[in-house]
Amino acid sequence: MDRIIAEYLLETPFPVADVAAMMAGEQSSGTFVRVAGETDELRARSAARVLEILPLDEVATPTLASAYVTRKAPAGPVVRARVRIAYPAGNIGRNLPTLAATVSGNLYDIGEITGLKLERLEIPAAYRERFPVPVQGIAGTRRSLGVMGRPIFGTIIKPNVGMSPGDIAALVDTLCAAGVDFIKDDEVCANPDCAPLAQRVPAVMAVIRKWQDRTGRKVMMAFNITDETDAMRRHADLVAAEEGSCVMASLNWCGLSGMETLRAHTPLAIHAHRNGFGAMSRHPLLGIGFQAYHALYRLAGINHMHVHGIGGKFVDSAEEVTEAARACLAPLSDGGPDDRVMPAFSSGQWAGTLPRTYEAAGGQDFMFMCGGGILAHPDGPAAGVASLHEAQEAIVAGQALSEAADRPALAAALGFFGGR
Repeated sequence: MDRIIAEYLLETPFPVADVAAMMAGEQSSGTFVRVAGETDELRARSAARVLEILPLDEVATPTLASAYVTRKAPAGPVVRARVRIAYPAGNIGRNLPTLAATVSGNLYDIGEITGLKLERLEIPAAYRERFPVPVQGIAGTRRSLGVMGRPIFGTIIKPNVGMSPGDIAALVDTLCAAGVDFIKDDEVCANPDCAPLAQRVPAVMAVIRKWQDRTGRKVMMAFNITDETDAMRRHADLVAAEEGSCVMASLNWCGLSGMETLRAHTPLAIHAHRNGFGAMSRHPLLGIGFQAYHALYRLAGINHMHVHGIGGKFVDSAEEVTEAARACLAPLSDGGPDDRVMPAFSSGQWAGTLPRTYEAAGGQDFMFMCGGGILAHPDGPAAGVASLHEAQEAIVAGQALSEAADRPALAAALGFFGGR
């Protein structure tokens, strides 16, 4: 029987085996007591099963408050363990919101639990095949851009908000002239009064088509169409009508069903922005880890996924960013289709952070997005883009960036950004 396996970090002052069994029952065929109709046959077919419990350590006090714990006052120590539970796929069907409700849902509210984090999901190949693969993925994104043999170099529209459609189109013109591969809207700029999509998309795409006619290269622009589902479909249609190739959406605010609907509606690449994920992930004993989180949205059919950046402005360690990038670059299921997605590195990135990013990705299949790293380069945006190419050339040649003084744009970037 196909089963989806979830791995949790659990903390409880009650016996771990009892709490793990309670988790499995609560999220499958049972409740806190056996009820009429819960036959042995039904349990054999539909009950979740605890596969493994790995004890970790004891702590002095519970991490999270629980009125249930206060009321029951258990005598046992507060213990932590890793728990793996297998859920029958037949309980869920092809239903992403119900999958999320099954592997997380009420588990966070169980009274006996004083800490819980969903860390990993293992998706069987047969279940993976019930969902579409990305429209473009890594290979399709490269074909669309005509970029092979190196990372995809991109940037973000800055200022984040406040510019008119004409202002944004003028900036895109500058960036196309500079030689960027990819441009994206900021997550807080979707359909503002000052630059509505109905005006912004035609203005920007006219510039991109102009540069395509001039150079043969078509820059990929990820228009932020985050909105309610019907509006996202309309906005995607507008981008497609203007010969665009990509749209962006904020995953946490559109939700799994919104992203599934968007994937089913449009052939455009979907650039997935994870803003707000820190609320789910930063606490070590509450929420959801990146591997489990991104698995759900990969089933929804995204093409690119933000993983933050190494040495950037956000909280992630280099190890966390590396783990996220490697998760994106691995098939979701053993024996399943090629559903890899392009990790998008961003936040405080510039030429000097490119070598460590190469290491994190384990190769060249990634998006490397620099806002200030391009736009604030002391010699202008074209030199900012050139500094990325020069850094990439040095990396491929096995040369340390500090030894690349013969590369002027890179040298200027190292001098300007290196002490920040």
